[in-house]
Amino acid sequence: MSSSELALSVHGISKSYRLGVESASTTIREALMQSISRRPGPEASILWALRDVSLEFRGGETVGIIGRNGAGKSTLLKLISRITWPTSGEIRLFGRIGSLLEVGTGFHPELTGRENIFLNGTILGMRRHEIRRRFDEIVAFAEIDRFLDTPVKRYSSGMYVRLAFAVAAHLDPEILVVDEVLAVGDASFQRKCIGKMGEVAREQGRCVLFVSHNMVAINALCRRAVLLEQGQVTQDGAAGQVVQRYLNSLEQIATAPLTDRRDRGGTGALRFESFTARNLTLGGGLIRTGDDVEFEIAYRSDQPTLRNVHVDMIIHGSYDEPIAQLSNTAQRGVFERIDGSGVFRCRVPRLPLEGGAYRVTVYSEVDGDIADWVIHATTLNVEPGDYFGTGRTNFEGTGHFLIAHEWATADRNIST
Repeated sequence: MSSSELALSVHGISKSYRLGVESASTTIREALMQSISRRPGPEASILWALRDVSLEFRGGETVGIIGRNGAGKSTLLKLISRITWPTSGEIRLFGRIGSLLEVGTGFHPELTGRENIFLNGTILGMRRHEIRRRFDEIVAFAEIDRFLDTPVKRYSSGMYVRLAFAVAAHLDPEILVVDEVLAVGDASFQRKCIGKMGEVAREQGRCVLFVSHNMVAINALCRRAVLLEQGQVTQDGAAGQVVQRYLNSLEQIATAPLTDRRDRGGTGALRFESFTARNLTLGGGLIRTGDDVEFEIAYRSDQPTLRNVHVDMIIHGSYDEPIAQLSNTAQRGVFERIDGSGVFRCRVPRLPLEGGAYRVTVYSEVDGDIADWVIHATTLNVEPGDYFGTGRTNFEGTGHFLIAHEWATADRNIST
């Protein structure tokens, strides 16, 4: 397929699911059992995962498909990949399609890695000599040569993804479809995959559709992006503009209430009531690496005045390990005298946290006694951001923090 040729057209597709009723029976036995066990109940409701979506994709394009959870992104890719069929509308494919949507999709668990490579190539319509010609490249890219003759049911999820992506990218599909499943792989393999997707589009003129929640990766890899909201296309255009609209839609500030938490400690001399995080750079609630962020903790006390107040925020990593402490005592000393109700504010310039989900514990002391202590008070979701101002980001999973630094090269001084 040459660059700019039509690779895929989607015309007026919709996909609905019936909720509240049994799935359609496929055997006489299933039909009989359903008729016996059926009880009166509420009528089925219809969920429209997609509604009247029309798009065209061309060779040489790498297109980001973005949107909130439940927007219809994965449904669209499953329809394009012919894993399921639309309720209405038409999809036309002008070439072979390679899909990576779920861990292990398209693999037979009892077959070895070697056998699955040939099976997938055959499904794509390739001849055996064509598969054999790409075989060594696939194995080298997937880094599974030691396990090539092991049944894939014994593979870890990371090994599944490495082999699945290598097969999908190397067996010459005109259209490559990749969902968020790449996040299962390690950081170095994610870099390889993103590099390969760019190569497949630029150098081979193929069409790549890429679903990700990493907006920096979308901006870096894609010139075009499609935004889905509630099953409909709300914007299709330059990736930077579409990503910005998506980020703006996430900026509603969310507050986690704490008043009803019963799993808390302390004397109760002070009680935390809520936790709010806001992005001072964007002016909303989307927390992003490299932006100025403010945390606000509302509190209340039965006492009109509180003395010698110490407040902590402890940030936990993915394994619940404490990775950072934000302490008023360390930063400025205790609050010697505060009102009995109000808010604590903690401002963090250029948030150095890597993208990911973190849990936050809040803790306080009044006059040396523990007043309140709420473990895992809230979850802090951090979107990857351009911390260094270079248009790039670190890959998730390579650490917790970004550190300001500079790289350079110099001639070696060789002494004799």
